[in-house]
Amino acid sequence: MANAQFTWDDLQFFLAVARSGQLSSAARHLRTSHATVSRRIDRLEFALKIKLFERNPRGYVLTPIGHRFVETAEKVEQEAARLQEELSGGGITQRGIVRMSAPEGFSNFFFAPTLAALSNLHPAITLELVTIQQIMALSRKEADLAVVLDPPKASPYHFEHLTYYQLQIYASQDYLKRHSAPKTREDLLSHFFIGYIQDMIFAPGLDYLGDIHPKIRPGFQSSSIFAQLTATRNGLGLCVLPLFIARQYPELCCVLPEVILKRDYWIVCHRDMLQVPRIRSVMDYLRASVKDKAHHFIAAET
Repeated sequence: MANAQFTWDDLQFFLAVARSGQLSSAARHLRTSHATVSRRIDRLEFALKIKLFERNPRGYVLTPIGHRFVETAEKVEQEAARLQEELSGGGITQRGIVRMSAPEGFSNFFFAPTLAALSNLHPAITLELVTIQQIMALSRKEADLAVVLDPPKASPYHFEHLTYYQLQIYASQDYLKRHSAPKTREDLLSHFFIGYIQDMIFAPGLDYLGDIHPKIRPGFQSSSIFAQLTATRNGLGLCVLPLFIARQYPELCCVLPEVILKRDYWIVCHRDMLQVPRIRSVMDYLRASVKDKAHHFIAAET
């Protein structure tokens, strides 16, 4: 490896494949072709005289030495970003792609509507928002940062509390015209409920119904909060919804308003991504947006 000839550009191709495990995903990230990525990886392995990836039908898997090389390449990535920032006197226009993973509800009903402001603040940052929640996405570097309901326990991660949010039980006005409104938790057992598919709940924080009443069994289940919301708005039944979602639909009425659930959102990223300027910029914007709209997440105090 002493005489190996490769460039920072080669390392960017390597990191893209290492993080996605797929040539096609890396090509989309780098805005180039599948063939170009394959050629650059082959060239890097030839220059280093080592095998960085095992090729199999499911994609590219890092070899043991490839895993070690990721650490070196990421240090170069971070130093390159810091150097660029220093050379510009700290006033650099942040640029590049940031892939963020977040729950569907938070993404669609809170974060996405704020993105025009993020674009105005950082026009050279391209945000990729993934709404399939997986902490494994971070561990494989498939996402740069994530908003999650439960903080990870593994040491490679930096995590911080973003906000807590409240949930209540809602029904449409039409549903309540056809059914008497429940007065107690026991009354809930005679109503049709909407909820998540039990064996597809990816975080304990989404298991709402057991906290409302242990005997509730939903008649309609979906892995999508948007599908649950749509069914509720169209009068199918009762549903536990975050306040920041339900408040956007005046046709929804809160039932048993004294029943309030509390959950949390956390920001998580790999510790080695924490000092990348574009990642920091998105994290800072996320914090500021939530702080500015903190009242959206909780019930008004009386």
